[in-house]
Amino acid sequence: MKLIVGLGNPGDQYKKTRHNMGFLVLDTLAKRWGVSGWKQAFNCDYLIVKEKDTILAKPQTFMNLSGNPTLSIAQFYKIPVEDMVVIYDDLALDPGRIRLRLKGSSGSHNGIQHVIDIFGTKDIKRIRVGIGSVPTVMKGKDYVLQQPSKQELPLIQEGIEAAASAVEHSLKATFVDTMNAFNRGDTD
Repeated sequence: MKLIVGLGNPGDQYKKTRHNMGFLVLDTLAKRWGVSGWKQAFNCDYLIVKEKDTILAKPQTFMNLSGNPTLSIAQFYKIPVEDMVVIYDDLALDPGRIRLRLKGSSGSHNGIQHVIDIFGTKDIKRIRVGIGSVPTVMKGKDYVLQQPSKQELPLIQEGIEAAASAVEHSLKATFVDTMNAFNRGDTD
């Protein structure tokens, strides 16, 4: 069993914001796979996709507290951290870009930092979805909690689709092979 965790914020006001890339990728996967029926438990919305032997999970705490529900669902289904991938937004990547990593620091992203803290390891596979850097006239919090502009939307959607494709690839190949297929050779 694999656990794919998308980070975001619950509630309609955050649904299509830059900070909800993880949720949007999981929604894309569910649509591609023709599955529905999200369940609620562990302070998570989750979907078991039996034919893929995969659980898609959207923690329903706010972003900065994503670790606890992620750990709860992983423990309940006895999924080791090696079989988990976390998907989230990244300010350091341009819209439309994704970056996969086997492990590492949070890069100042509070959601993945909480997951790292709760699991007690930086060895967490992740897919970062680019949302672009914060304009100099704006605070970071305000930027990530806004919806992308009309000009950005096609690029953002491209990143969401690429991240969903990377998840699908990772279910059939090693994560290193998936990194080689989806990382564009540029540095973090």
